[in-house]
Parts: sequence; structure tokens; C-alpha cells
Amino acid sequence: MANAACIKLEDIENPAKRGNYVVCIIGCSRLGLLHACLFAEAGFNVICTDVNQAITDALSKGKVSHLRSMVEPIIRKHMHEGKLRVNNDLKAAVSQSEILVIAVPVDVDEKGEVNYSGLGRVLKNVGLGIRKGTLVVVVSTLTLGATEKVVKETLESTSGFKADLDFFLAYSPVIFPESQTLETLVNYKRVVAASGGISLKAASTILKTIGKAGIIETNDLKAAEALALFETSKDAIIAAFAKEFASLCEHIGVDYFTVQSLARMKEGSWFLNSSPIYQDGCAFLDFLLNEAEGLDLKLKVSVAAVKVNSETIKHAVRLVKEALKSCGKTLRRAEISIIGVSQTPNASDVPKSFVKKLMEALEAKGANIKVYDPYLSSKMLADLKPFNVKKGLAEAVEGADCIIISAGHEQFRKLDLAKLKLMVKMPAAIVDFEGLIEPQKAEVEGFKYRGFGRGAH
Repeated sequence: MANAACIKLEDIENPAKRGNYVVCIIGCSRLGLLHACLFAEAGFNVICTDVNQAITDALSKGKVSHLRSMVEPIIRKHMHEGKLRVNNDLKAAVSQSEILVIAVPVDVDEKGEVNYSGLGRVLKNVGLGIRKGTLVVVVSTLTLGATEKVVKETLESTSGFKADLDFFLAYSPVIFPESQTLETLVNYKRVVAASGGISLKAASTILKTIGKAGIIETNDLKAAEALALFETSKDAIIAAFAKEFASLCEHIGVDYFTVQSLARMKEGSWFLNSSPIYQDGCAFLDFLLNEAEGLDLKLKVSVAAVKVNSETIKHAVRLVKEALKSCGKTLRRAEISIIGVSQTPNASDVPKSFVKKLMEALEAKGANIKVYDPYLSSKMLADLKPFNVKKGLAEAVEGADCIIISAGHEQFRKLDLAKLKLMVKMPAAIVDFEGLIEPQKAEVEGFKYRGFGRGAH
């Protein structure tokens, strides 16, 4: 078997040479699946494994829950060609591989408490199967010091090997895995960190084959861990900042989305990369606040951001309530149709967490909920039950008092409002969390319109 630690760029300069190496993807949720596709497309032999047998059973049939239309054709093509296979025996999969890509997420709760038990169990099995010369690359975001204290120490204790001598370890986190697609990951500029020079060089060489944006190398693991945490937290802070301005826009009659479109024409504006203003809280920001509190430090801006983001669902419910009130209706017993729940616009993806929380909050106040997404089958929406999942738009909006648009699918931008009002129970409301519908057009057709950053007209 080839030794990944000694790898040089000329060893993997084309797909034929890359076929000499087996890459094991450990953890087959979104981030793992995307890496599996990229490595298989680059020419490597790929083994996918996960401790959740339901995931590996589905994957062995070429079925995935994340980005289905994008990922499934690639998975099935390489399975058919024998370049990608699935193995639910983690230890066996590891023992057959020269390169291990660990994409197992870290559990961080809403209080910032970290639970490494799941990752720890995976690492123990990896340690039992790992061979000398294996390269391990962690692509999940870890907390401070975890690469050394959790990953390295667990692998060393269970394998009996030494890092940077018997096996090689690198850290290359991909932040915001829930928003990554094949295109964004290919163009994602990676930071690669390793304490040992051999590990750093080998990991960088391998990762260059699946990306176009280049590599930033560092021997400071803790700095790389901090960067990933800071970047993730920064996005939550910007989302809170944007949310406050959106709320202001609702009250002063300025369209937040118009401001945002103007910002896109202005190079360097923070609006260019701002998160959705309905973004939930950030677990890693909570973790950093806990760390700071332990050091008797107070991160004032971060604390304020957590507070603002925690009120997102309340704000959303308030907009729905106001929209219904303007129609002379109440939230209790209102028929509400939520159209668009996919995490990724114009793609079949898992339902976004914001939508789940919103539905639960509305139902708790007595509303009746119907759900529709053109990119998701009723089976994929099964975890949204007991909500009423519909197969078509007409069926979903029939008799609705309020339509909520909660995914940025392009076809929703082209909704025929004149036809729509014949299906709903007029007067009816549209609450648009994606800024897809022009408020004036909605109100010309007789709808009452509300949206983050838009308010009444």
C-alpha cells in the first residue's frame, strides 16, 4: 500500500496516479458527503463510513439526505465504477485506507457546553484500525486545543502509535458546513494546520487536488482552531447587527433588501457576505463566551449578539401575527402555509432549523400548519411531521390565511399572485423571509405583506 505521509505532488498529479490511494471519509453527513464526491471526482478510491448504520445503509443504495440532486448522481456514478464504496465497519474501513478524512461534527449545546463523547467513540475505533504511515485530516470545526487534547491523544492511546512519527495528523476546518455545496467547497480557501512538517506538507498536497482556491499553511494548531471559531462567531455577530438594522427598516419605511442590493454594488461592503437576518444562534459563539467567562473576561459585543439572535423566532412570530391582524384575523386557528423549507436555495436539502422552530412556535399558539417545498419529497420532509406536508403548491396554499416564504427558491420569485389569491382565504397575508416578493405587487393584489426588514406598506 502507498504511504500517504511521503506523498509528493508528482505522485498524484493526475487521476490515474491518485487511484493508488484510498481515502476514507469518516462521518457521512453533509460535509463528509461533499468531501467524498470531491475526492472521488479527483480520481482517488473512496470508502465512506459512519457509526450511524441507517446512514451507511441508505448510502450503499446511493441515497443521501443532503443536496440530493447534486450529490446522489456523483455517488452513484463512482459506486458503479467501483471507485467509491460504503463500509459500516469503521475499523475495517480505516485499516484499508492511507488517508482518513474525519468529518464528524462536534456537539456544542445552546449553553456552549461541548460534548466530545460521539467524536471520542469514533476516534477510538479509528485508533484500533489505523496503520503506520496513515494521514489523518480533520475537517470538522473543533474547539480550542481539541486537535491535540482530543484527536491526537485518543488516536495515540488506542493505536499505540505516535503522531508525526507513526501516523500523521492535520487540521483543516470547513466552517459553516451546513451552507457548503460542491461549488463552494471547491472554491473554499483552506487553512491547513499541523504541528509536524511532514503532516503539514502531506495534508496540503492532498487537499490541493480537490480545491481551486489555494492553501494557507500553519504550524500553529491552536491559532487555526481559534480562526475557525472566530470566523464562525463573526458571522453570528454580523447577523445580529443586520437584524437590528432590518428591524429599524421595518419601522422607518426603508426596504432592507434594497439597501442590501445597493451594498452588493459597493466593493468591500459587509453586506456582501452577511448572513441571513433570520439566522439562529451560534453554538461556537456560546462556547467562546463560556471560555471568556472562565477567564473572567466579558465579550460585550458577543453577548449582545447572542441576545439579539435568541429573539429571531419571536420576531418572526410577531411578523406573522401582525400580518394576520391586518387581515382581521388571529393566529389562533389560522391556516398557515409555509412554502420552502430547504436549507439550500434551488436544491433538495435538509429542512433549515429556523423553519422547524418557527413551525413549532406557530403551532404552540394555535395555528394550523401546511408545508410545501418543490425540491423535497414528502419522505424527505418526514421529520417535519406531525405538520401537514403537501405535494403541490396549490394543495399547500388552498384556504390559507397566511403564506410564509422561507426558502430562496427562484420559482417563488415568479409566483403568480393573481392566481394565488384565488386559492387562499382572502383577505390573506404574505410573510416573506427571503425578500423574493415585491411588497407593492403583493398589496396591489390585495395581500397584506410583511417581511424581515420590510414591515407594512
